[in-house]
Amino acid sequence: MEDELKRLEQEAAAEIDALDSSSLESFRVKFLGRKGLFSTVMRQLGQVPKEDRPRLGQLANVIKHNIEERFEQKSVEISTPSSASGASEDLSLPGRSVPFGKLHPVTQVMEEICSIFEGMGFAVAEGPDVELDRYNFEALNIPEHHPARDMHDTFYVSDSILLRTHTSPMQARIMEAQDPPLRYIAPGKVYRCDSDITHTPMFHQVEGFLVDRNVSFADLKGVLTSFTQKMFNDDLVLRFRPSFFPFTEPSAEVDIACVICGGSGCRVCKRTGWLEILGAGLIDPEVLKMVGYDPDVYSGFAFGLGVERIAMLKYGIDDIRLFYENDLRFLEQF
Repeated sequence: MEDELKRLEQEAAAEIDALDSSSLESFRVKFLGRKGLFSTVMRQLGQVPKEDRPRLGQLANVIKHNIEERFEQKSVEISTPSSASGASEDLSLPGRSVPFGKLHPVTQVMEEICSIFEGMGFAVAEGPDVELDRYNFEALNIPEHHPARDMHDTFYVSDSILLRTHTSPMQARIMEAQDPPLRYIAPGKVYRCDSDITHTPMFHQVEGFLVDRNVSFADLKGVLTSFTQKMFNDDLVLRFRPSFFPFTEPSAEVDIACVICGGSGCRVCKRTGWLEILGAGLIDPEVLKMVGYDPDVYSGFAFGLGVERIAMLKYGIDDIRLFYENDLRFLEQF
């Protein structure tokens, strides 16, 4: 995989030198898009020996940063008019601003989240938006008539097919197909019948899980503490509150000190000084049994976070609907 990453860097460098204004976007999609060559290579991270994953994840981040930096430099170079302009040009004419698109703030935050976890050795997996009831609920210890199903307000296509309510089905799909050790994140769209200033019928989520021998809650706390401090700032304070999720036991809600008031108490945090950002816990032994793992040998943890929630906290946004109203006055700020 290391050779593949270096080959990709060399290929991108060669193509950047030949870029012009008409090929900038095709290059970005080919190499840096969500389904581009770089993302394709990163999906192989889960197949390499676990002792090599942190090193390769760090190398991948460096290479991606180098490609992005050279791409930005080339974009600026192309957009800057040459000083050797032809004599026929009328330099007294007023300039014309040419607007260009940028990544949506939700996409920016999604890519930042994935980049942080990839740097910790997590591979990226993507699955179907239209999911089977078996993977969305039953394989995650949520059988028919379980009260937890009421929490999801599900869009059903038929009795056994639905729009996934979380990206956690990828946990069951991957564990069913592969043997431990496993370390994956699953980003993507999810759907629930809910709509107000903090909820939308479609939103984005990142599920993450790790399965190996002797995995403890301390490992989970270490990963999530590292993530939140990189996402916000190094001095961020976390707390873990006991909670309940059918597919983890024990379970916890993770709070961070309010990024608006610094923990002193304000309207955003309802005067508590804390903001909830994600749910997590150790994978329930029943979930491990359903995919054929021996819970006496293997253990693991899982977590799920809402991308819009992270974006709202990161940028101080108080209404989730702003992300989807396509108001350029809002989007241009990012």
